[in-house]
Amino acid sequence: MEVSAINHTHFQTLKPLCPVCRLTALEFPLEIGRVIKGNADEVTEGILVCSNEHCRSEFPVIDGIPIILANLRSYVSQNFLSFIFRNDLSAAIESLLGDCAGPGSAFDSLRQHLSTYCFAHYGDLDAEELFSRQSGAGTINGLFKKSMALVPEGLGDCIVDIGCSVGRTTFELASQSDGLVLGIDLNFGMLKVAKDIVNKGRITYPLRREGIVYERRSFPADFKNLNRIDFWVCDAAALPFEGEVFSSAVSFNVLDCLWSPNEHLREISRILQPQGKAVISTPFDWSVNVTPVESWLGGHSQRAPHEGLGSSFLRALLSSENSPDELRRLQILQEEDVSWNLRLHDRSLMQYLTHLIILRKNVSL
Repeated sequence: MEVSAINHTHFQTLKPLCPVCRLTALEFPLEIGRVIKGNADEVTEGILVCSNEHCRSEFPVIDGIPIILANLRSYVSQNFLSFIFRNDLSAAIESLLGDCAGPGSAFDSLRQHLSTYCFAHYGDLDAEELFSRQSGAGTINGLFKKSMALVPEGLGDCIVDIGCSVGRTTFELASQSDGLVLGIDLNFGMLKVAKDIVNKGRITYPLRREGIVYERRSFPADFKNLNRIDFWVCDAAALPFEGEVFSSAVSFNVLDCLWSPNEHLREISRILQPQGKAVISTPFDWSVNVTPVESWLGGHSQRAPHEGLGSSFLRALLSSENSPDELRRLQILQEEDVSWNLRLHDRSLMQYLTHLIILRKNVSL
């Protein structure tokens, strides 16, 4: 089977905009400038080009994944290993390379991320594993099911899964809807895992036991409606789309992992159709290395009316008369705290209580 590719129909439906032009408030659609590998229906490798003759910025499509970012040069330089990372090496050779690279290396960091998030998304499908090694380890699917129970009417026929990681929630959304589902993330390596599942119907990843000791896991991951799914690299706080494109947006545990949570919420409001739903969850686990303290939604200023608590801060932000119109249009429908445990290795779990919130975009204020 050929490598999964960007679908022309999805590309034409979503009409992605040039992110460079959007920095100056201009909206010019991207065009498929060159197909290096692919055909009339799909592009496995190619180049997208801005239609603005004064811009003509280029954006690569690699392994069927378009990278649509304004800061493309710095992104590529910082993520180069994920582009050339091989998944066809034997477990023994990968282990030897990991020993040589050592703890704290870029290679070690990449494998740790794959281990944690692949298990969090697909560990429940591993018939041999069955969570037997670690009591309390959970998966994202539990959070997904809880959120969908709060939206019994469904999410419509054009959904964006923001911060989709290795793709489980994107696959689940497609299995429950009749339209296009787009998974976006900044991590190219994780999107490659999701694309591999589309292509091969199984997942293979390094499961961390402890230290730099890993075990190769490989098992079936079969999902429905794969022809209605795409995975793109985009910035969750600067989405390359026109307004009111999506019927719904999902953002699981992303809000506290961005350079601007405020802009992320505004972008969700902007791209949602009137009455569109947004499903957002966050454990408010802020890191100054990712989000400047001044941009945190809670976690500081305990002397403020919200006492520095994230859920109270977010509630106030969406209802304050001083907030931007985009934020005030997001009406809170339901809120709930949900447990979510991340497995780090055989002897370590990271336990979260993530705040789940269901929003609806109102037409008027």
